[in-house]
Amino acid sequence: MNIPAGLQYTKDHEWVKIEGKTATVGITDFAQGELGDIVYVDISSVGQTVEHGQVFGTVEAVKTVSDLYMPVTGKVLEVNSALDKNPEKVNEDAYGAGWMIKIEITGSADGLLTADQYKELIGK
Repeated sequence: MNIPAGLQYTKDHEWVKIEGKTATVGITDFAQGELGDIVYVDISSVGQTVEHGQVFGTVEAVKTVSDLYMPVTGKVLEVNSALDKNPEKVNEDAYGAGWMIKIEITGSADGLLTADQYKELIGK
């Protein structure tokens, strides 16, 4: 299982790559594996400020739908439009082509987990 050291993680299985005041967000390799084949990603929060812990979208797999939780408070700047036609990118490359949103961070990034802390959380 891939858990890159240069990222931060949430207990809800999102990953965050922070660059200055901008962050890229997606779901972890663990999460996509638990969900199975992803068939649809629904994110309609572009332009909105979403509070830490609030739902910013959903991901639909063959057998379930799961909410996506905002890892830090921020304004959603961009959604990965490639997922509209190729949602399987989340399964194939969760930390690369399968990213979900880019945000402008407006709140604290405190409380995010390191790779080692996330590994401990999921028992790896």
